[in-house]
Parts: sequence; structure tokens; C-alpha cells
Amino acid sequence: MRERALVVIPTYNEAGNVPNIVPQVLAQDPRLEILVVDDNSPDGTGQLAAAIAAKEPRVHVLHREGKLGLGTAYLTGFRWALDRGYDYVFEMDADFSHDPEHLKQFLKAIEEADLVLGSRYLGGKVTIVNWPMPRLLLSYCANVYARWVTGLRIWDLTGGFKCFRRRVLEAIDLPRVRSNGYAFQIEVSVRAWRKGFTLKEIPIVFVDRTEGQSKMNKAIVREAVWMVPRLRLMAWFGRI
Repeated sequence: MRERALVVIPTYNEAGNVPNIVPQVLAQDPRLEILVVDDNSPDGTGQLAAAIAAKEPRVHVLHREGKLGLGTAYLTGFRWALDRGYDYVFEMDADFSHDPEHLKQFLKAIEEADLVLGSRYLGGKVTIVNWPMPRLLLSYCANVYARWVTGLRIWDLTGGFKCFRRRVLEAIDLPRVRSNGYAFQIEVSVRAWRKGFTLKEIPIVFVDRTEGQSKMNKAIVREAVWMVPRLRLMAWFGRI
């Protein structure tokens, strides 16, 4: 049987992006399918995605009751993928900050790894377009901090463009994943690493969104600050 890959795309008020991102993702490889996990977007994103899915069998939609957060959206998507036998599972944003054309590189790289991460800082080279300097410095320093504390030598631990082999998600104890904001990205990578899986970074160009609004806020930053040392402590006590 042909390998199957699912791209999980969480959405909240992404009506301006969904009709454009869906066909571009599907065009990259015939193995790719999409799961939109919508958090009851007031702008009708969920209904728009459902209308697309009604005409395109490679598109699926999960409607959640409210804005429950990025991490829980991905966990919901991961469980949905495992229940339906997908071989590879992607994380991807809906806002075109993650270029669909990179999906081909991920599918090639996953042949030699268990988890592939799209890196904005590979080798110390910054490949981000249109971010204000304070946001860039916050992100870069957060990655330095996460590498130093966790011990995981990955250049971009906070990035959200990833591809997992099925066996990685099966091995991670998904109900024990506690992070819900951008710390979620650090936590799942650290858990995969601590389980002995092979992680590989590939370079991506990250472009700031042109439609909709960023979900970044102070609560997300605070969560990441305390979650990183917590992961180190959990590793010391064998709880990862």
C-alpha cells in the first residue's frame, strides 16, 4: 500500500488563508492529506473548510467547541491520524509562514529520520522574512535558552513545521504532554529525543503572515520559560 501522510493544520480565524493553503499543500505530493482542526472560528473558517472537504476527499475537518489552544489542537490531530493509520504526520501553520513547497523536502528527509524539523536558524543562519527585530530576538534567544537547558542540540526548538513518523507519536505518551502554546514544540521534540528517536533539521524560509493576526501573547512566553526547566527535571527523574 502507498504511504499516507497527514498535514495537521490548526485554525482560528484563518478564513482568508484556508482556501489558498489547501490546494497548495495537496499539490506537493499525492500522498498528502489535510486535517483542519478548527477552534470554532468566529470568521467561519470551520464552515469554509467543511465546504472544501465536501468536494475534496483528501481534506478532513474537526470542529472543536472553542479556542482550546495550539498544543491541544495538534494532540487531537495526532490521535486522529494514529487511529486512521497514517504513516507520517505533519504540523503546519495555515497562514503561509510555512511554505507548502517545503513539504517535498520533509518527505525526502523523513526517509532517513524519525522526526524532521523545519529550521529557521540552522547553523546560526536566520531565514526569517518580515519579522520585527524584537520578535526575532525573542525567538532566537528562546531557542538558545531551550538548547542550553534541555541539552537537545537542535537549532530551532520552537518551530512549528515538523514531520513525525508514526512510531514517534505512538511512543510519546501524548496524554502527558502538558504544554499548549509554543512550548508544545519544545516538549514534543524533547520527548522524542529522550525516547531515542533520530531528529533531523532541514532549512526553511519562514515568512511572517500577511492575513489574520498572530496568536503570540505573554501567557505563551511565560509557559515556555517555565516549561523548559521542567522538562530537564522530568528527564533527570526519568519521567519522559
